[in-house]
Amino acid sequence: MRIIFLALALLAAPVTAHELWLEPEAYQIPSDGKLQAEIVNGEDFAGNRLSYLPRRFSRFEVVLGERVEPVENRLGARPALDGGPLGNGLHVIVYEANTARVSYSGLDTFQSFAEHKDFPNAIADHRARGLPETDFGEAYSRHVKALIAVGDGAGQDRRLGLETEIVALENPYTAASDTLPVQLHYGEAPRADAQIELFEKAPDGSVTVTYHRTDAEGIATLPIKPGHAYLVDAVVLREPAEQLAQDRDVVWETLWAALTFAVR
Repeated sequence: MRIIFLALALLAAPVTAHELWLEPEAYQIPSDGKLQAEIVNGEDFAGNRLSYLPRRFSRFEVVLGERVEPVENRLGARPALDGGPLGNGLHVIVYEANTARVSYSGLDTFQSFAEHKDFPNAIADHRARGLPETDFGEAYSRHVKALIAVGDGAGQDRRLGLETEIVALENPYTAASDTLPVQLHYGEAPRADAQIELFEKAPDGSVTVTYHRTDAEGIATLPIKPGHAYLVDAVVLREPAEQLAQDRDVVWETLWAALTFAVR
């Protein structure tokens, strides 16, 4: 994966604490409607909307059942996804951003991030590896999905091969339930005992955040409400992959998984 080095002098806390997600213009559309979604970078279900720029992503696709089509749009267009559906049923939108880099000026900002994302041993591991406590870097990548119901919305989310991925085990547009089980994956295996952050947006725009944990099978059961929209987020923190570690300033790597959907 390619590293994009940020030219702006940004503090680490605002950058690494921000989620990236796909936010549909409408989570449920008729069969003759338009699939439209923004790529959003921010916090608490609010943020900056990003343009369609192929140099920023390695994968941007629309999936309906076994059919997979690349997202094509005009360079710089917004919303980044703007086209017709592939048919009737549950559409899964997939977006994987190219790896980017952020710099930490000090250990305090990294510690705040690590505590927020539930990595209590990160500072001890940092010091045990003999890493610098100032002016060090982190590489990060985003692995993002959104569920959009077209027509009756029938269908099922499935594993699509993202390096870290959240899969909805039931269809939120067709299942009649006040909970939704999701499964978190990392590599080829479910990710057990991991924190999942759930952002819930009510019809009035207010946002509530709750925290959940996966079980031994990587599954967490999330509370959901009709008419609300949801962003599910989970982060992997690891030593950098070999190709990233060639940059001596990059001493950590994070992989961010996100899933957005609404409830009928």
